[in-house]
Amino acid sequence: MPSGSPALPERRARAVLFAALLMSSAAPAFASEDCAPAQSLSFLCGAIKPEDLKQIPGTAYLVASGFSPGSGLKLVDTRHKRFERWFMARPDQITPDRVRYPDCSTPPDPALFNARGLSLRRTGRSTATLLVVNHGGRESVEVFAVRHGNAKAAPTLHWKGCLLMPKGHIGNAVASYRDGTVLVSVLTRPGTIITDFERGAKTGGIFERAPGAARFTLIPGTELPGNNGLETAQDDRGFYTVAFGLRAVALFKRGSQTGPEAIVPAPGFMPDNIHWNGKRLIAAGMNSDEPACGGPRQIINGVADTMQCPRGWRVAALDPRRRTFRVLAQGERVSGFNGVSQALFMGRTLWLGSYQSDRIAYKRR
Repeated sequence: MPSGSPALPERRARAVLFAALLMSSAAPAFASEDCAPAQSLSFLCGAIKPEDLKQIPGTAYLVASGFSPGSGLKLVDTRHKRFERWFMARPDQITPDRVRYPDCSTPPDPALFNARGLSLRRTGRSTATLLVVNHGGRESVEVFAVRHGNAKAAPTLHWKGCLLMPKGHIGNAVASYRDGTVLVSVLTRPGTIITDFERGAKTGGIFERAPGAARFTLIPGTELPGNNGLETAQDDRGFYTVAFGLRAVALFKRGSQTGPEAIVPAPGFMPDNIHWNGKRLIAAGMNSDEPACGGPRQIINGVADTMQCPRGWRVAALDPRRRTFRVLAQGERVSGFNGVSQALFMGRTLWLGSYQSDRIAYKRR
């Protein structure tokens, strides 16, 4: 236990309270009727807490998660700047594969579906597998098959099953290897809280489940201060995970149990999600030091600040070989759009997700 930490029962109580606040179905902290552009950003409003974004390969569509009960998945048409709720559990959207995914017999309830991290891996010319971290009704990774046809037709998805998280563990981000092995990051394992990783304690970890395995298991040596965003190497020889408490990305070799090869600090921001965007490994997050919010994140009365004060944001590309970052885009604080957690480029347009706001942002470069 870090020096000065609250007693364990009190810490657990605070952890439960924080989780309840974070995952509340109440309106997000940064909801606003004003959807006008601000600070060079335009918005698609009504997309509650779009924590993660992924482009559907070969299309002009994005899938956006919704980190709030019932927010679920959204299909975003980037050409016409509109979105719709995507998974509604219609009969034609449910085609379970109980051999590969035996953990769940029913799909997530759309009224509860609370989608966080996303991973989308192409499996064919017009098909892909979508993995979704879910908190609605169960702690799980939901598995969907995505199909896209011609340029005019919207992609479709089919629920295939789920992989349950270990009891007491809450997933954050998800990634996979080509052989079907699934990785999930956990920000705070049971008995730890966000304040702990802000103090530098190792609270999280990466859990792995190979095809045919009965459960997820912790990869020894992956425990970091707040394991957050997660992505696998393009050659499947390793993976990358954000250590949120360190404001850095840790690089791991696949199969290693001795800790990270390197830890690369992010330049002036708190990386949240990290994903491949073409051949670039992109991370995004809020500025580490925001003068209008009193500077860096503080621990106040023994509890980490929940960062409700709007912060500016940055997007940067990580070069895993050189172990360096290069800033690609940045912006000033916006009162109606806080908690930047994901970024991707589509053509000349930058898209931004948020774990706090009621909108997806975009800007032309």
